[in-house]
Amino acid sequence: MRRPITDRRAVLAGLAAAGAAASTRVRAAAPPLPTAPVNITVMDVGGALALMQRAFEDYRAANPKLISRMVFVKAPAPELAAKLQAQQGGGRVDIDLVLTGSDGLAGGLEAGVWQPILPDFADRFPNLQDVYEPAAWNLQQAQGGGAGIVVNYYPSGPLLEYAPERVPTPPSSAEDLLAWAKAHPGRFMYARPSNSGPGRTFMMGLPYCLGDRDPQDPVNGWDKTWAYLAELGQYIDYYPTGTTVTMKEFGEGSRDIVVTTTGWDINPRALGIVPKSAAIATLKGFHWVSDAFFMCVPKGLPADRLAVTLDVMAAMLKPQAQAYAFDEGYLYPGPAVKNVTLAMAPARSREVIEEYGRPEYASLIADTPIELPLKPDKMVVAFRLWDERVGAKVKR
Repeated sequence: MRRPITDRRAVLAGLAAAGAAASTRVRAAAPPLPTAPVNITVMDVGGALALMQRAFEDYRAANPKLISRMVFVKAPAPELAAKLQAQQGGGRVDIDLVLTGSDGLAGGLEAGVWQPILPDFADRFPNLQDVYEPAAWNLQQAQGGGAGIVVNYYPSGPLLEYAPERVPTPPSSAEDLLAWAKAHPGRFMYARPSNSGPGRTFMMGLPYCLGDRDPQDPVNGWDKTWAYLAELGQYIDYYPTGTTVTMKEFGEGSRDIVVTTTGWDINPRALGIVPKSAAIATLKGFHWVSDAFFMCVPKGLPADRLAVTLDVMAAMLKPQAQAYAFDEGYLYPGPAVKNVTLAMAPARSREVIEEYGRPEYASLIADTPIELPLKPDKMVVAFRLWDERVGAKVKR
């Protein structure tokens, strides 16, 4: 897998600065594991439980002296930070571990709700650079902010998914897509970026396709992208608050082209939401914009629950837990750590990926640049700008 292009001098400078900061900072000692079991609540705001719930349940079954009960809950990513702030303000935090994409991670960092994990508890996560796949390590460095630990990784997108029986010649460039949408109003769709992996990947991938000034600067470097998205929006009926709606409407035939990613291509076809015959395309200038699920811990946990939560997080990076990440193609390929192969996955995962995976993914991943997503602070700004400049102008 090709590594994202990075500036070595910038990386070395960042590492040096981080080392200097760490040398003057007193690291918190990880609390000891409790002598009595505790209840642990895991909140999913991005879909990671679809991949990892069995791994969490394995941990619970193997550690009855640490966990008496493990509860799984779900919530929309945009509501996460406010919910945690309310709990923290009331002095009672009921959520122990949050599974989130980069959207929820960024919002939580901005709101200051996350417990610092690295370097504070680095002893619980030793040698991460050697453990992770190179692209997952780059995401950990660029996105984690010391609070998020990558648990699943994929090159993501943006890809177009289309119905070949209705779109015999799919758009091959951003200009083609705009012309097609204008000629077929209402037949193209993507979801609001702040709550959709394909939506935010499309937003972050367009600057590469359009040759914008700085793909990593949504304020000063995306003039072409914002103008393009605003014009494209004239031919979009509305922006759903999640990707599932786009797949459902595509599968029902009310949309002909939607934005997708590797996982959102494979999994809905395997589930029968989208026809197996659906095809994918890329736009001229396509670069992958990588994405991940992160594990984050809210501030304010008592020591016993924090200790168990850290232990759970470390266990999720073990190869046997990571093998579940192949799932049914939901975040293809899925594992964030090295040396986890499809042969290690459950039989159902192997069957789905063999039947619904695409042979072209291997060459696309190997031969196409894999870029980092926006840093969390810039991602929050990009979401706000999209809402103001694009989403607010929706027809209905």
